[in-house]
Amino acid sequence: MIYFPGVDKIEYEGKSTDNMFAFRHYNPEEYVLGKKMKDHLRFAVAYWHTITYEGADQFGVGTFHRNWYGSTPMETAKNRVDAFFELLTKLQVEYFCFHDVDIAPQGNSLKEFFDNLDEITDLIKEKMDETGIKLLWNTANMFSHPRYMNGAATSNEADVYACAAAQVKKGLDINKKLSGENYVFWGGREGYESLLNTNLELEQQNIAKFFHMAVEYAEKIGHKPQFLIEPKPKEPTTHQYDYDAATTVAFLQKYDLIQDFKLNLEGNHATLAGHTFDHELAIARLYNVLGSIDANHDEKILGWDTDEFPHDLLTATLAMYQILENGGLEPGGINFDAKLRRTSIEPNDLLLGHILGMDTFARGLKAAA
Repeated sequence: MIYFPGVDKIEYEGKSTDNMFAFRHYNPEEYVLGKKMKDHLRFAVAYWHTITYEGADQFGVGTFHRNWYGSTPMETAKNRVDAFFELLTKLQVEYFCFHDVDIAPQGNSLKEFFDNLDEITDLIKEKMDETGIKLLWNTANMFSHPRYMNGAATSNEADVYACAAAQVKKGLDINKKLSGENYVFWGGREGYESLLNTNLELEQQNIAKFFHMAVEYAEKIGHKPQFLIEPKPKEPTTHQYDYDAATTVAFLQKYDLIQDFKLNLEGNHATLAGHTFDHELAIARLYNVLGSIDANHDEKILGWDTDEFPHDLLTATLAMYQILENGGLEPGGINFDAKLRRTSIEPNDLLLGHILGMDTFARGLKAAA
């Protein structure tokens, strides 16, 4: 089945083209400062905002009615694999990223969830072998399920902590299975709303121990990808422990983790913290922990994490300047943690959004160079 009809591979056609489904600035084989553009940028597509996102927002249900929906959750999950790799192939993107819950139904138990993950990752591996597309990073969603309402790796509930550890263990096993180059930790609910019912020191110790266990397990299985922590200052908790780059570096230094972790920095998270994106990149570069980025843009009038596709040339140029000064991002990359607006219901709009983001960063790369 064709999920994105009427569009072939997106090719570079230059600034003069009037073809909406073409690159104007991103020429993957063009050399910039002695290296191919595709190797500078290492673009990745996010599974969650492309294939599983249904167009819902804080005030309304989903508006996207995709042609990959099946009659059962597992049928839909299998169709999504086909649709996702069709999207990646048409965009000529070489990497992708996902949360565990993006790719497989959670079912009624961890065992059922893990069985589903095994089945779907078998399909993903087949697609990877067929296309040559690689896994930039995967991660465990430890913020959506009700069990994680008060945190996961920071929780003082032993069963919640154990579930979180099991998910990360499975995530690392999957990372090895798919030859992932990085593994991300995003503490969606690792924070607090009030200090009056929070033991701040205990929660920090809990998550530090959690990270040490992850490092030990990766070494045990003989597969240690680059570990990345993704800072975010707020949403959904009022105060999140990994507020920004500087706060996260201080945590890594205090708990003797600085040698094992780098940062995955996001443009929209930087502005939520009151910083510019290039400021966050510069801080990470200063401490030698700039590992990878999530590329998106914010709507400052709204004030929340809007995850728009990148479209601001100045922001992209200043970001790419810091990345060039860093000597690049490899084994990290530029993941489009970006989604369509709720009113943009056509599946092919996913192609147009990524074309916009890729062209913006390609033009930013050339300007920074």
